[in-house]
Amino acid sequence: MTPNSVKAAVMTGPGRMETRSYPYPDAGADGMVMKIELCGICGTDKHTWRGETTQYGGTPAETTTPFPIIPGHEIVGTVADIGRGAMSNLEYTGKPLKVGDRVVMCPDILCGKCWYCRNSFGFPLCENIRGYGNHFTADEAPHLLGGWSEYLYVRPDAFVYKVPDSLDAELAVLTELMAVTFNLDKAKEFSAMDGEGFGSGASIAVQGVGPMGLLHVFKARIMGAGDIIALDRSDFRLAMARKFGADHTINITGMGDEEIIARVREVSEGRGVDVALECTGYPEAVMQGVQMVRRGGMYIVAGVFADVGHITLNPHHIAARQVRIVGMCNHPSRGYPASMKLLEKFKDIYPLREFVTHRFKVEDAAAAMTQVQDLDSCMKIVIAP
Repeated sequence: MTPNSVKAAVMTGPGRMETRSYPYPDAGADGMVMKIELCGICGTDKHTWRGETTQYGGTPAETTTPFPIIPGHEIVGTVADIGRGAMSNLEYTGKPLKVGDRVVMCPDILCGKCWYCRNSFGFPLCENIRGYGNHFTADEAPHLLGGWSEYLYVRPDAFVYKVPDSLDAELAVLTELMAVTFNLDKAKEFSAMDGEGFGSGASIAVQGVGPMGLLHVFKARIMGAGDIIALDRSDFRLAMARKFGADHTINITGMGDEEIIARVREVSEGRGVDVALECTGYPEAVMQGVQMVRRGGMYIVAGVFADVGHITLNPHHIAARQVRIVGMCNHPSRGYPASMKLLEKFKDIYPLREFVTHRFKVEDAAAAMTQVQDLDSCMKIVIAP
C-alpha cells in the first residue's frame, strides 16, 4: 500500500539534523521508487557533518553541500514502483526489473555530454557530476534524493543494479563501498611496468581501517597481496582488520610521523611497502604515506574526498624515491556487479556479516552521527527505516 507521506532525515547544516515528511514520489514513465532497506553512513557524511563541505575541489565539478540535504548514498532497497520505460532500460547490465526486486544503485549522476564523460571511462571525471545524498537539496523536487529516508526516487539517468537473491541486505549495502576498492584494480594495472604497482605477493599498507580501509584490506587479501599492514588509532578496528586478512596491525596513537614510518619499514624488510593507501580522510596521513612506500612504490590517496586543508610535503622525496602518487576519487559504476559477486563468493569465508555493527531509524539519524564518531565500538553504521 502506497503511503501518503515519507519520513526522511534532513541535515540542515553542519551538526544539525531533523526529521521531515515529504509526499510519496511519482515514478513517472521512466523513473523508479525504491523502498529503502538499509543505507550506510559514509566517511563523506562525517565530513559534511563536521562542516567540511567542499567536494571535487579545484575541478570544474567543485561543489559545496547545498543544505538542507537528505544524506545517504550507500543504498539497498526494493523496487516499490517503476515506470514502464524503466523496466527494461534502468538496470545497468540489462536485466529486467519489476516491483519487489532488490536493487542497489550508484549515487553518481553523470551528464554524459562533457569532454570527460566522452573521453575518460572507469572512475568518473564528469564536469557536472551530482551525487545522491550530497549534491541535491532536500527542497528540490522530487525531494527524496538521499538514502536516509523510507523511500527514494530513482532518476531515469541513475545506474541501478539487481541484487542476487543469495545476497541479503546487510551484505548488499556494502556494494558501493566495495566498488571503491577498485583503487586496487587500478594499482594492478601498473604491475606490468618494471617493479611498480600491485603484483601478486605485493606488500600493502592501509592507513585507516574504518569501513573503507577495511574493505581495502579484504580486497587486497583476495587479490593476492603478500603482507598487509593496517594502521589505525582504534584497537577495535585493528582487530577487525586482522579478521579480514591483515598480517600486521599498528596502533599509531601517540606516535609521531617518523616513528610511524619506521614501524612500517620495520615490517616490510626495511624498504617500505610496495603500495600504500590513504583511507583516513585526514591530510596529515599523506606525508606519512608517501614515505612508507619503498623507492619506486605507489601511493594511492583515496580517503580525502572533501577539502580538509593543506599539508607541507617535500617534492624531492617524491622525485628521488620515484614514488608514483595516484589520486583516486569516487568509484567506477561498472564495479558494482563485480563487487556483489565478490561479496557473494566470500560471505562464508570472511566475517562480512560483522561489518554492520549498528542500526538506527530515520528519526534517530542524529544519534547515529554521534555513534559513528566512536571508533572503538563501531564499523559500518546503517540507517534502517
